[in-house]
Amino acid sequence: MKQTSFTVISILVALAAAFFSFTINAKTTKGGSPQVIMTGEIAKKVIGYQGPTPVSISISNGRIASITALDNQETPAYFNKAKQKVFSQFVGKTVDEALKLDADAATGATYSSEALIKNIKMGLKQAKGTSAKKATPAKSKGKAKGKGKKRMTR
Repeated sequence: MKQTSFTVISILVALAAAFFSFTINAKTTKGGSPQVIMTGEIAKKVIGYQGPTPVSISISNGRIASITALDNQETPAYFNKAKQKVFSQFVGKTVDEALKLDADAATGATYSSEALIKNIKMGLKQAKGTSAKKATPAKSKGKAKGKGKKRMTR
């Protein structure tokens, strides 16, 4: 009975994550309103120990308000350790501060930690690119796009 309940809950969480990834992916509103970046498509080639490790990053007033792990295949005990270590280093920082951060991985959960760090930084680059496109002239837009593409192909 307990395993059936856990399975049903897991399916519902996965469906909710899928729904939200389609409805709020890289959505920005005017005036510095909250922004949510989902890294499912942005970082689909970033692999942890068992597969992709997408995250949802909420940015408010230029600072990272929260980071949430989305559906993945990582071993929960190790992944939870990685989340706690990695997310706490980014939350509260500005996008620029977070992009410069040399974040530490959780001991014993290195692959998951490194994948989370890459997902977060790719999402933040997307967020910065989205806000830069609105605020900068067309000439600067092309430059930002080129940098993002180079880094995405690593």
